[in-house]
Parts: sequence; structure tokens; C-alpha cells
Amino acid sequence: MGKNPGRPKKKTAKRKYIKPLGYDFTVLFIVLTLVLFGIVMIFSSSYYHAMTTRKDGDMFFFLKRQSLWAALGICAMVFCMNVPYTVWKRFAKLAYWISNFFLMLLPFVGIEAGGQKRWLGVGSMQFQPSEFTKIAVILYLSVYVIDHRKELGNIKGFLRACLVLLLPVGLIAISNFSSALLIGLMGATILFIASPRVWYFGVGAIGAGLLGAVAILLFPYRIGRIKTWLDPWADPTGGGFQTIQSLYALASGGLFGLGLGQSRQKTFLPEAYNDIIFAIICEELGLVGAALVILLFAVLIWRGIRIALNAKDSFGMLVAAGITAVIAFQSIINIGVVTNTIPNTGQPLPFVSYGGTSLLFLMAMVGILLNISRYPKDRET
Repeated sequence: MGKNPGRPKKKTAKRKYIKPLGYDFTVLFIVLTLVLFGIVMIFSSSYYHAMTTRKDGDMFFFLKRQSLWAALGICAMVFCMNVPYTVWKRFAKLAYWISNFFLMLLPFVGIEAGGQKRWLGVGSMQFQPSEFTKIAVILYLSVYVIDHRKELGNIKGFLRACLVLLLPVGLIAISNFSSALLIGLMGATILFIASPRVWYFGVGAIGAGLLGAVAILLFPYRIGRIKTWLDPWADPTGGGFQTIQSLYALASGGLFGLGLGQSRQKTFLPEAYNDIIFAIICEELGLVGAALVILLFAVLIWRGIRIALNAKDSFGMLVAAGITAVIAFQSIINIGVVTNTIPNTGQPLPFVSYGGTSLLFLMAMVGILLNISRYPKDRET
């Protein structure tokens, strides 16, 4: 006659899959805003230096170079935005060892600048291996801790993971202590998230602190930097000169600043368009302008943390956390140095300071972060 009422109906299993969503446009908007703002501030803080030191007197020299690097950085960001972040797993180990190879070359064939060999290249084609190392360590350390998750539960396995981080950190520390510190903090963030034993992380942090103290004692000039930090006026024309001029810039800016392009301290500060550019921002745009820049970084870091928390898998979470940590620690170190909150150490303000290699790799990392934001967990269609 009809259907058998006693026979249960078969339920069709609903197929679950993750649908790619849109990018995190808050992150994209903030990064592009900071890059464009940085180009404006680089011109404002560099035109006097370019006019007075360059033979051709080209006041637009630094503006043109940074604009070119910004264009390349945007291309790198767009490319990484559209490559599934899981693809980078295949190249993580190779990138890690290539970066270590570049770092090993620095003492022998590195290009010297400011008394340190931090660059590789020929002629005008130069780059800083430490910038490439940031992204290489993020990718490989994330892969390593996932592949050795069970081993992280014992002290030997955790220390082996620490060695993966300490190798490039040690190589960088030979010529660039500030970048070594930054990569160490970034790697420690990944290990802290991945470690099932928090007290292991405490042991690792103490060990890293002891190694840092030894590194400072081995190089007397670093002790001098700490003394200058404590009392920059003890050597106002030497080690304390940059710090004092930065503080003058901060103080003269007031609430709303002297106006864009009206900075006086850029005529005294060496390379005001580089690591110390936040002082010029404070002088020209005042407390209000500086607070808005800090607010942009705070929102960017918050969105990066949200992307990490909502990532589809452990690899995406750790990579997003590492990229966010780089931006967070680098901006904190830069602003801390300018305000004399921490000892003087060279780190550019992300997306704002002059520097092609730094901008290029930072924007590539943001592209990976944006791709991770497309695949959040617990989204079904």
C-alpha cells in the first residue's frame, strides 16, 4: 500500500566543511593606514637631511625609496593573502635553514653599517637576513612544536624546541642584539602557547635571561647603553645625545604638536626618519597624534590575537600569534626607546619607520595573517 510506518527513516549525514570568509578588513585598513602615514612622516622628517647631506640635494630621495618599497610590500601582502597559509608548512624547514645560512655569512661577507655587519647583498641590492629570519622562525617553530607536541610534555623535548629558537637568536645576537631580543620574545610567545607545562617555560625564560646577561657582560658597550639610559645627561654630546634630543621633541610637541613638517629636532636627530621617527610624530602631531598611532597599534594587536584565537587549526593559531607578537614587541620596543622607558636599542616602528627590508617582510607576514583570518573555526555551511 504505502510507506512502512514501522521502518525508521534514514538520516542523510550533513557534510561539514569550512567556507572561506572575507579577510579581516580592520587589519587590512590599519596596516595600509600606517604605511601611508609612515610615507608622509618619512618625508616630513627626512627632507632636511636629504637636502643637506646628499650631493644632488634631492629632498624627495627617502620618500621615493620608501614609496617603492611600500608598493612592493603591498604586492607581497596581496600575494600572501591569496595563498592558503597551510602551503607555507612545506617550505618552513627550508626557510629556517636558509635563514641560518644567511646569518652565518654575515661575519664574513656582511656589509658593515654603523659598526655592525647586518646586511647582505651587492651594491644597492641589500637586505637584512634578520628580517627574513623572523618569518622563517615563526613558520618552522610552529611546525616543530605541532609535530613534537607529545615531546613538549617532558623537559628534554621542551629544551630541544628551545634550541630550535636559540640557534638563529644566537647567530643574530653577534651583530644585532635588538633583533635577537625581538625574535627571542616572539619565539617565547609561541612556546608559551604550545607548552603543556608552564613551569618548563619558566625554566626556559630564566635560562634565556641568564644568556642575555652573559651577552651584555661580554660586550662592554651594552653596559654603557644601560648607564646612558639611567642618566643620558651624563654624556649629553655622546651616548646620551639621541635620547636627549628625542625627549626634547616629545616635550616640545605639547597637546596638538607644532604642525606637520614643522619639527625642529629633525635637524639635530641623526636619521630622524628611521628608528627615532616616533619622536618626530610626537613633536609635529603632539600627544593627540601620538595617542592615535598607539591606538592603531593596539587595535591591530587585538585583531591579531582574535585571529589567532579563532584560527581553524593549531598551525594557523601559532603562526598568527607569532606574527602578532612581532608587531606588538617591535612597536613596544621602539616607543619605549624613544620615550627612554627602556635602554636604547635599534628597532624600527612597524610600517612607519624608513626601511625597505623591514617593511617588505612585515607586509608579507600581514598577508599570511589575513589569509588565516579567512578560515575561522566552527564555521559551517
